[in-house]
Amino acid sequence: MINVEIIEFTDKYIDDVTEISKLSFKIPWSRESIEKELKNPFSKYVLAKVDNEIIGFGGMWFIVDEGHITNIAVHSKFRGLGIGSALLSSLINICKECNGVAMTLEVRFSNIAAQALYSKFGFKNEGVRKKYYSDNGEDAIIMWKHGI
Repeated sequence: MINVEIIEFTDKYIDDVTEISKLSFKIPWSRESIEKELKNPFSKYVLAKVDNEIIGFGGMWFIVDEGHITNIAVHSKFRGLGIGSALLSSLINICKECNGVAMTLEVRFSNIAAQALYSKFGFKNEGVRKKYYSDNGEDAIIMWKHGI
């Protein structure tokens, strides 16, 4: 098992997050979008770091009393090692610290690995957003975790 450190996302790591986003998503977030997220008062982001290398990130918007997960991504060289679980666990803890009562997210219908991760942490399928993804019109499953 590798030693993963979860740290706060600062502007020092924008290039790392941009690169991981490009490697991980069909529609990656632009550098500009990532920079805006750092300034967004509702966003909370964490990074996974191993030996001074950023290998993953996760983020959410915390609005009123709910966390809305925006993304979780792990560099392809480090997938399957529990990094996604560490990032998600950290986001859940941040939601608890902010007195959150629930968390939600959208996930591609075809992304079975992500759905399994979220299910492992108690997220349940509670709806569908038809043709949510602009690249191919794929549906998104809406998942919720209540009672944070």
